[in-house]
Amino acid sequence: MTLNATVAHVTERIVARSKPLRRPYLDRMARAREAGTARAHLTCGNQAHAYAAMPGDDKARLAAGTAGNLGIVTAFNDMLSAHQPYETYPALIRRAAHEMGGTAQVAGGVPAMCDGVTQGQAGMELSLFSRDVIAMAAGIALSHNVFDAAVFLGVCDKIVPGLVIAAATFGHLPTVFLPAGPMTSGIPNDEKAKVRQQFATGEVGRDKLMAAEMASYHGPGTCTFYGTANTNQMLMEFMGLHLPGSSFVNPNTPLREALTIEGARRALAISALGNEYTPVCDVLDERAFVNGIVGLNATGGSTNLLIHLIAMARAAGIILDWEDFADLSDATPLMARVYPNGLADVNHFHAAGGLGFMIGELLGAGLLHPDVRTVAGDGLARYTREPKLLDGALVWDDGAGETLNDRILRPASDPFQPTGGVKRLAGNLGTGVMKISAVAPERHVIEAPVRVFADQEDVKAAFKAGEFTSDTVVVVRFQGPKANGMPELHSLTPVLAVLQDRGLKVALVTDGRMSGASGKVPSAIHVSPEALDGGPLARLHDGDWVRVDAVAGTLDVLTPGALDRPNVRPDLVENGFGTGRELFDIFRNHVGPAETGATPLFA
Repeated sequence: MTLNATVAHVTERIVARSKPLRRPYLDRMARAREAGTARAHLTCGNQAHAYAAMPGDDKARLAAGTAGNLGIVTAFNDMLSAHQPYETYPALIRRAAHEMGGTAQVAGGVPAMCDGVTQGQAGMELSLFSRDVIAMAAGIALSHNVFDAAVFLGVCDKIVPGLVIAAATFGHLPTVFLPAGPMTSGIPNDEKAKVRQQFATGEVGRDKLMAAEMASYHGPGTCTFYGTANTNQMLMEFMGLHLPGSSFVNPNTPLREALTIEGARRALAISALGNEYTPVCDVLDERAFVNGIVGLNATGGSTNLLIHLIAMARAAGIILDWEDFADLSDATPLMARVYPNGLADVNHFHAAGGLGFMIGELLGAGLLHPDVRTVAGDGLARYTREPKLLDGALVWDDGAGETLNDRILRPASDPFQPTGGVKRLAGNLGTGVMKISAVAPERHVIEAPVRVFADQEDVKAAFKAGEFTSDTVVVVRFQGPKANGMPELHSLTPVLAVLQDRGLKVALVTDGRMSGASGKVPSAIHVSPEALDGGPLARLHDGDWVRVDAVAGTLDVLTPGALDRPNVRPDLVENGFGTGRELFDIFRNHVGPAETGATPLFA
């Protein structure tokens, strides 16, 4: 199948734009490859320290230089459902390595915070920057230079992007990402959302809300809605860093265990000690990132990845911008309806044919680069197959050739809508993005007077006071990375959804983020430049008219003279203290804008 013209053009544009960074990056990786297995250059004392706690047989193998050593970087903790299954992975990985004649060590742990726990709380202001801490922590783990390959154990919102940044930085090492899988299905997502809205209006008490939340988030594994965590898992398959079909296999099942063992084996097999050397720098090229963006649009994935993918790519010497996302969105059909874009969860999506079906359809339509390198071997067509256990042996069989539920998953030739779920907005208020896959078409354009807030709690207070009685664009500013770490404002979703259900035309405009679980309310987010950095949002007053237009792709204040005012100067003293925020002052002072990844690492 001929490659789609837009996909080809965007890829060529990225390649040309990235040359000044990509070429030096690849040269550095080549020099690291040529140096050979790093531990061969360590002193005897260095090596003795590295192997001191290992079993005797492992010590002997490594000292003799005959065995491959696999580094495990883990985000395990047992307070977060998505990462709790990783407790047992190191033992499985060591067993797999031994069967291959190699060894494995837990090289280090990285933090894993949960946006679900910190949503609407002060801790959310550390969430985005935790990605960069994770990248640095993983870098420390690999800095010992005693590993031939690595396996990364991580799932959720900032963990996978942080680990990918680290993997790209150590790009000469082969790296396999091992998922934990989603929890089994709980109460339907629409039922949970209904209870949240009822609580927001006072129709039910906290006991009913707690019961609904506990019935939804109830066991080991990722949350089952299609938010950032599960979008991450999709990306790892589309970009060739997972084993095929492994993303949405539930935890603590025989197939999940078999995939973990095979992932460890595969990591050693593609090391420089074998015949299939596949460094991650060769996997993470411009084509892989384009494939990831196509997957993001085809599935209606999380807007958080518009920030994370840019930062991930930058670590590999590749420069992406939001125009790339928008152009690919225009060329990519929306093939999936998974909550919040529909009623199904990721378990239903997986059962309907899942990622294997989607990749096959998109390859057939010429919307994906087929000739990429992956941890499973050359060619993305491998990812149309699905893993199975036959007589206890792990095999890959042909995946679904057609959708098994067209209310959840449709072919590229008959999609839910002809374009993807992401829209870039640009105008006199700056540049932002909107996730439109869950927004009804009649709400793609909102023109109304604004109410301006500097804190999401003030929005909730105004709602409870009955102050929203007419069409409104709610502006929540000073929520960017420099102001307070760019927290998600997902806790506003029930409030704004209630107003919308009352018949009002409402939209959100913010320099902050919204959760991947946010849905039906039109939200212009990630607005850059942020208000604290001289952005026009800092000049808006209550009553100014603003037009949010996802059809034309514009974001403008219509009130004459509004942009001639001086910027409002906020009092942000409280943003710097409490819940560890004082430790992140250096991040806020050095972070780049959202449109370049909102990271201090490459600012």
